[in-house]
Amino acid sequence: MYKIEEPIYFYAFAVIPVIIVVFLLVLWWKKRTQKNFASAKLLAVLAPTHSVFKATLKLIVFLIGLSLLIISLSNPKMGTKLKTVKREGVDVVFALDVSRSMLAEDIAPNRLEKAKQIISKIIDKLGSDRVGIIIYAGNAYPLLPITTDHAAGKMFLQNASPDMVSSQGTAINEALNLAKTYYNNDEQTNRYLIVISDGEDHQEDTKQIAQNLSNEGVKVYTIGVGTAAGGKIPLKLNGSLIGHKKDRKGETVITQRKEDILQDIAEIGNGEYIDGNKTEVPVNKIATIIGNAQKSEFETKQFSDYKDQFQWFLGFGLFFLLLDVFLFEKKTKWVQQIDLFNERKK
Repeated sequence: MYKIEEPIYFYAFAVIPVIIVVFLLVLWWKKRTQKNFASAKLLAVLAPTHSVFKATLKLIVFLIGLSLLIISLSNPKMGTKLKTVKREGVDVVFALDVSRSMLAEDIAPNRLEKAKQIISKIIDKLGSDRVGIIIYAGNAYPLLPITTDHAAGKMFLQNASPDMVSSQGTAINEALNLAKTYYNNDEQTNRYLIVISDGEDHQEDTKQIAQNLSNEGVKVYTIGVGTAAGGKIPLKLNGSLIGHKKDRKGETVITQRKEDILQDIAEIGNGEYIDGNKTEVPVNKIATIIGNAQKSEFETKQFSDYKDQFQWFLGFGLFFLLLDVFLFEKKTKWVQQIDLFNERKK
């Protein structure tokens, strides 16, 4: 296992394409100037040791050395030992609605992005609690298994979209059923399921499943996004709006937030319904609830004894830069024998 201590230095890689562009421009300028000075045959006689291959080789060696130095500045570290540590926390599973109706833009930037913001900010406020993420539409799928790796949770969350679910619709019951498999610690006394949706549920057994979860000790909280007035569902192609979703009669579909469904699920699930249109409201509410919950101890494995590895990249980087110093742009005997670019025929 490895980690990068100073990833900000990776921005320095932006200088590499600049160097390449400058090199190509200089090469083009030289060739243009040489043509004005003499013909190609005469130049071959006047400068027999001139080599484009050697100049290109020097550039490649220099860029390799520079890249290795940049990596060394970021100080990569390698974990050498896997150890088991004890932590205290609760299990928090997020069920994110990624149905097409979540693309409605009645709240900015749209319902789905608002839901992602809420989850991401809640994760930021968690301590050593375990998190898991489920996405659902017509079916439910695990996006992230229960884990203490909050960074991974936020990374996977950014990729959540309606395209990840083959069957469209809004089946909250599918998400509730899948959530049961996430709570794999029998000793965990505090389990939370947070459903974030616009409330458009197309199934009849959702309330019964919420009751079953409550009986198993899972507290179900719901967060509603969207407005009662509703909004159109945009249809986009390559990021450009091409229209809005229409029903079978050809009329534009208006999707509304269904608070009553989310309120019923939360009440049956021994939780609470929270309005999610203002990000800080559900974030602070959930953070307070989880922060005041009794924490259970659990074991987790993580890499320890990280050792610096920058010296390897620094050493090889200096080697390539030193090699670049001893490389000349002129032809040497072995290059003339190879004649890789058929320069002798020019």
